[in-house]
Amino acid sequence: MKIYNFLTILVFTAVILISCFNTKQISDTIDTEIDSTYIEESVQIIEKDVTYTNSTFNPQIKTILCHKTEAELSLPIINLDSDEKLLVSFDDLDADIKNYYFTIIHCNADWTESELMQSEYISGFTDEPITDYEFSFNTIQKFTHYSFTFPTNEMKPLLSGNYIFKVYQEGDRTIFQKRFMVLDIKLSIEANVKRATLAEDRNAKHEIDFVIKHSNLVVSDPFSDIKVHIKQNNREDNAITDLTPLFVKNDELVYDYNEDNTFWGNNEFRHFDIKSLRYQSERIKDISFDSSYNHVYLFKDRKRSFDRYSIEPDINGRFLIKSQEGWKSTIEADYAFVHFSLPVENVSYGNIFLLGGFSEWQLNNDFKMQYNSEKKQYEVSVYLKQGYYNYHYVLNDSTTNRVDVSYIEGTHYQTRNDYYIYVYHRAVGDRHDSFVGFLKTSSKELF
Repeated sequence: MKIYNFLTILVFTAVILISCFNTKQISDTIDTEIDSTYIEESVQIIEKDVTYTNSTFNPQIKTILCHKTEAELSLPIINLDSDEKLLVSFDDLDADIKNYYFTIIHCNADWTESELMQSEYISGFTDEPITDYEFSFNTIQKFTHYSFTFPTNEMKPLLSGNYIFKVYQEGDRTIFQKRFMVLDIKLSIEANVKRATLAEDRNAKHEIDFVIKHSNLVVSDPFSDIKVHIKQNNREDNAITDLTPLFVKNDELVYDYNEDNTFWGNNEFRHFDIKSLRYQSERIKDISFDSSYNHVYLFKDRKRSFDRYSIEPDINGRFLIKSQEGWKSTIEADYAFVHFSLPVENVSYGNIFLLGGFSEWQLNNDFKMQYNSEKKQYEVSVYLKQGYYNYHYVLNDSTTNRVDVSYIEGTHYQTRNDYYIYVYHRAVGDRHDSFVGFLKTSSKELF
């Protein structure tokens, strides 16, 4: 009997212990799920606040291009519900075949992700495979060239605005992201580029005065409903994004400031031509080949901040892929290390970078120059595809936190720059910014 009672007590105790353990395990599981859910929601909130830029996340991916079909130097802008198409292309230096896909993300005027769901701005599928690829031909650097056009029969944008192409590999690993825009014209813009009004700026700056006419668009509050971005040669670092109308009259918004709408004129772009690796063009000092790579050595550049203005032909910082000896430059243009050198004194309060379309107009570490104390010059080598390139040397001034072109290049009011005016509209109750106006103008008439 005593043994029976002992066994009963033992079993009862074991049941209680197991129950307590399971309760704790369930509680821990619930806490873990809550923590996991919180983390996922936090990540999503953080991602919503990210400013999307042209970015590459795989060093083997090179020469990412996005432009209108048959117009290689065009901006990646198409009109809503039109037959216009964008061509997106890139090279994979792994030179194999991978399963790549793309999708699009709708963004606000400041390039943060909008609050819209994909079904609200995409007609058709939300993802598509990239099936068009070719292998390089007759090149030292082997690569696979991928391309796709947009919109497709299966994917079309429903709304105007800023967008991001997100290209990813199977497994949802993002390879790169590239900006483009969809325009729905609802207003007109008239602009005048002139020498700066203020006396101290007249020889160095450009002033962009403009008027927005919106007779076909209801604007309840022009100070909050309308956002205007002005860009010089499509640079991002010096873009003007905080202008409000100086005058409002009838269906016109007047932006006629004396200082807030000015840009440094800077200087014409430097250039080099590597469409051929067989002969040396005017800026090429030497072309060589080692066991694995082509090398192009440019003549030493010089500081020109105190030079007088002189006309130089350029394409305002852009670049064009071209092989002079090939029939199809997309797969026959080779790659080469291009070596830059700039003999100047070492700058203690900042870094020198190359800036242009080839760097996505960003201060990219691949384009950051290193100071050679023995040769007393800045140097950098960049791996580029054959073509024609424009560039500037810029100082990233750590004291003013400004990208200063004039420190190396100088600044002149005669410089011929392109200026782009982007107008966005968000009505009361809207959850996204619509891209409703665009104008390209130039300072070429000032010289």
